[in-house]
Amino acid sequence: MAGHSHWAGIKHKKGKADKQRSKIFSKLSKEITVAAKLGDKDPAMNPRLRSAIQAARSANMPKNNIERAINKSSSNDVSNFENLRYEGFGPDKVAVIVETLTDNRNRTASNIRTIFQKSGGSLGTQGSASHNFNQLGIIKIDKNEISDEKILELAIEAGADECKSNKTFHEIQCSMTDIYNVKKELEKKINNFISTEIEWIPLNSVQITKEKNEDLINFFETLEDDDDVQYVYSNAEFLN
Repeated sequence: MAGHSHWAGIKHKKGKADKQRSKIFSKLSKEITVAAKLGDKDPAMNPRLRSAIQAARSANMPKNNIERAINKSSSNDVSNFENLRYEGFGPDKVAVIVETLTDNRNRTASNIRTIFQKSGGSLGTQGSASHNFNQLGIIKIDKNEISDEKILELAIEAGADECKSNKTFHEIQCSMTDIYNVKKELEKKINNFISTEIEWIPLNSVQITKEKNEDLINFFETLEDDDDVQYVYSNAEFLN
């Protein structure tokens, strides 16, 4: 998702901030609506909805937008969305996984295939790119919430596999089946989370030189601009 981009650290082009903000809110709203439709409308009883709301708050989505997205789940005209994954290879043979939330799989498949082809890449079959990744539960917490020492201790107690801290946030890793159990334990001491997601973490990276950055960034941005795309993951490592 734009704003939680999984091609780490590359900023969007100037002048796109408002457009990107609108896209982020749209995708977060869709996730909230679907989470509320599939489960309990009370976030305390629905981990997926709770995580979606926390992600929306981290993106500074207004409270009324969040409430509207939850209420929309009760509407009879809400389409039946499904999560679909697409895999392939982009410019410079970079492995790419695209997670979508769509009400029309034919439209989505056609759009994703076209974006890959126009970039000089190719869309593959299930498993063609994902064998380059591990699927893990990833919980991110702002550095201002808790110290490095305390989050490490808390993560171990909660049953996490690993805890990393950088300049802006703590990242807790666990198996994807344990993510909500670990999160539940963390919530006893922490109120605010940046995100709680199942992510594809690359096993090996493909280094991209500065000269080739532009083509790959444009490819990722085009994918993220598609309304059906929720998340984009890759094994690209951008060199300064």
